[in-house]
Amino acid sequence: MKLFFDFLRFERRYSPHTLLSYQTDLRQFDEYLRATYELDGPTQANHTHIRGWVVELMQQELDPRTVKRKIACLRSYYKFLLQTGVVVQNPMLRIKAPKTAKKLPDFIPEEALNGLLNSFAFAPTLAGARDQLILELLYGTGIRLAELIGIQQADISGPARTVRVTGKGNKQRIVPLNLTLVSVLEKYLTYKQQEFGGSDNVRGALLVTDKGEPLYEKFVYRTVKHYLGQITTASSQQHPHVLRHSFATHLLSKGADLNAIKELLGHANLAATQVYTHLSIDKLKAVFEQAHPKA
Repeated sequence: MKLFFDFLRFERRYSPHTLLSYQTDLRQFDEYLRATYELDGPTQANHTHIRGWVVELMQQELDPRTVKRKIACLRSYYKFLLQTGVVVQNPMLRIKAPKTAKKLPDFIPEEALNGLLNSFAFAPTLAGARDQLILELLYGTGIRLAELIGIQQADISGPARTVRVTGKGNKQRIVPLNLTLVSVLEKYLTYKQQEFGGSDNVRGALLVTDKGEPLYEKFVYRTVKHYLGQITTASSQQHPHVLRHSFATHLLSKGADLNAIKELLGHANLAATQVYTHLSIDKLKAVFEQAHPKA
């Protein structure tokens, strides 16, 4: 399994959170195969064994989304085994995931979020400038948490006002930076230069800790939770991904083209972006009621 997880980590650039979940899923599957069928591991399983595991998971009344993720883990694993010649047939071809209700992503209203970013007095220090930049980058570009942490200083182009982002599957895209974000970025880089100069340990990663080390996921989670907790009490709205959802929702509400939002978010297909169209239904209703003669 080590080769599989090395592939996910270095080739597919999966986040540490996803890697940990997949490791748990494969361990549970392996334990099930040994206890139920006395098999030596997943390489000996066929679609009947896998289907039995899925049924058992559903009987445990797990969240359908959790079951769906575990199936996605097995799909990736057996595809890797097939490509590397460990197995000659993919047993997942006959496995269907349970249907799940589509959950609309949480987002923060534009007024509340901009009120925080525009009026909060961030400390005039490296830490204050970094915290502000974390929030502005997540909301101003819509990038994922793993993409934020992966930004290198060389990925920033000041003259072009862009950042090169490396997303899922090692795919790169160029995302524009607004003027406010550029200003916050320049302030942060000034503090960073004063604090660490051009030392090698900070030259690579754009965002660093107080000790000059690259940021990590829990650091960003804590930072975002601290600031968003001042404008919302809902725990579902106090994590980095809600800023990505807010970015897309606010763009759409301002009339941005859905295909353009898709490219900015780095989605592989338009279906993943279309979920945000449902979030603007209240605004569409308001426009309808104001404009339609029979409303």
